[in-house]
Amino acid sequence: MQNIVAVTACPTGVAHTFMAAEALRQTAQMQGYRIKIETQGSEGVKNALSDSDIGAADLVIIAADIHVNLDRFRGKPVYAVSTSKAIRDTKQVLSAAIAEAQQTSAPAAQLTAPPPVSTTDQNGTATKRLVGITSCPTGIAHTFMAAEALRKAAIGLGHEIKVETQGSVGAKNQLTSEEIAQADAVVIAADTHVDLSRFRGKRVYETSTKQALKDGAGVVQAALALPEPVATTASGSNGQGYLQSVQEAKAARSAQRSGPYKHLLTGVSYMLPVIVAGGLIIAMSFVFGLTPAPGSIGDALLQIGGKSAFALIVPVLSGFIAFSIADRPGLAPGLIGGMLASNLGMGFLGGILSGFLAGYIALWVRDRIKLPPNLEGLKPVLVIPLLSTLAVGLLLFYVFGTPVKALLDGLTAFLQNMGQTNAILLGLVLGGMMAVDMGGPVNKAAYTFAVGLLANNTAGNSVFLPMAAVMAAGMTPPLGLALATLINKRNFSEDEREAGKVASVLGISFITEGAIPFAAKDPLRVIPACIAGSAIAGALSMLFGCTLRAPHGGIFVLAIPNAVGNGGMYVVAIAVGTLVTAIVVTQLKRMQRTPKVEQETPPEMASSVR
Repeated sequence: MQNIVAVTACPTGVAHTFMAAEALRQTAQMQGYRIKIETQGSEGVKNALSDSDIGAADLVIIAADIHVNLDRFRGKPVYAVSTSKAIRDTKQVLSAAIAEAQQTSAPAAQLTAPPPVSTTDQNGTATKRLVGITSCPTGIAHTFMAAEALRKAAIGLGHEIKVETQGSVGAKNQLTSEEIAQADAVVIAADTHVDLSRFRGKRVYETSTKQALKDGAGVVQAALALPEPVATTASGSNGQGYLQSVQEAKAARSAQRSGPYKHLLTGVSYMLPVIVAGGLIIAMSFVFGLTPAPGSIGDALLQIGGKSAFALIVPVLSGFIAFSIADRPGLAPGLIGGMLASNLGMGFLGGILSGFLAGYIALWVRDRIKLPPNLEGLKPVLVIPLLSTLAVGLLLFYVFGTPVKALLDGLTAFLQNMGQTNAILLGLVLGGMMAVDMGGPVNKAAYTFAVGLLANNTAGNSVFLPMAAVMAAGMTPPLGLALATLINKRNFSEDEREAGKVASVLGISFITEGAIPFAAKDPLRVIPACIAGSAIAGALSMLFGCTLRAPHGGIFVLAIPNAVGNGGMYVVAIAVGTLVTAIVVTQLKRMQRTPKVEQETPPEMASSVR
């Protein structure tokens, strides 16, 4: 191996580009190699590689922090590395590149084989369909190079593949549910975490981007060689079948979410752990008094929960709404917009608004503003964060801040000053909503309203009332149905009675979806009964003045001091709602008419009648 060509590039196209080029040049020449280096900088391409340069090269080194087009290097061993690595550890980079090139020269040639003209490969095997995801920490060079290597390898082996790249500007070439369903295998070539939940039931082969670059054909073959996943069957007699039904129902509903509803729930799901941690730590601080002495353990807990965790609620909500819309480019403007909304007193309403503004503005900037290829790396680190954050901040400050704050203040004042009648009505409405679709849009609307109020924890105990009502109402559907299977066994099958035991555990854990399999089997009787019980539980919780500082946890939060206000009556509200659900569903099932079997009239009776 004598000839090396290289390309260096960085987002700004100045310092690292030329420093990496000089380091590679000096080190290669010291070791006796001929090297030509193309720099892709802010002033364009310098010392461009010609076709003859590339043709004579034994090795290609890409030292880049932005995407570099590799089409002209087909058939050549390509070693990719960051510019900082090339500057710091040049000798190691050069040695590793040479060693890898010597090992992969044969596979590299294999990758460039022309695509087959038939639908079977050389062994007579039918063409397979694959899907894949590539991702690396910087989301630039290795992400796209690995995707290209997998694509070439699959084509060379006679298969079809679609690769989603999760890069610095978000996911590109995204996989659809139909494409995943039709795939014979899944390849995950990633150096970062990739969510695998959408690939359940598929053969999934996980590897690194480096391995995909080194031996793309081997990765594809390894994925197709995996055994088919064994379908798990679970019997209702041990409760596992019921749990599987609940999980499938939840997954189906998640898959149906789209648009603003999906983005809002993404933000809420990321916000929940922050509220849970902060709310429970604040509740624990009250053990040491409402106004703990500075420096005491109570004061430390209050600082952790109230001053730190709760300060992040609105920014996290906003940031991950924007993240759901625009992927990574939306995160920075979403977080900053959420913090600004919190500082302007806009609360969770401002967080929701800033999240949607940040997401759609970042998406627009990402897709509409075009830069030269050598400056494209500036978009995720400079252009998108700067423009979208500036736009969101100015809109919140000058347009939306005052009216949204007034709306939140009005809502808070209503909760603080509502009489007993209004409290009961609010509890009835929120409680009923929790059971209408049990995990669907109506349920999530009530839950999001209650959770959002927790962020406004400086407004007094009144903002904690709806949360208590909502959780009580969400627990009663599975608990009520579990109770019904005990008090009226004749109206339930053996599998349903066993499933009732599992539903009781889900109920006390505040997993409303535990009632879905019952509702799916007999919606006309189960859903009205659940609505009745949940509405009663919510109304009683509001009537008794029960408060809740954590948005989840079910009955187990009662074990945490001060997490639940008026805990004894809170248990009563849940118990009454559970009993109402059980009684109503039992009565409705008893009213179910069973068709009567008509008996034939004997001939002699018929003649006598005549």
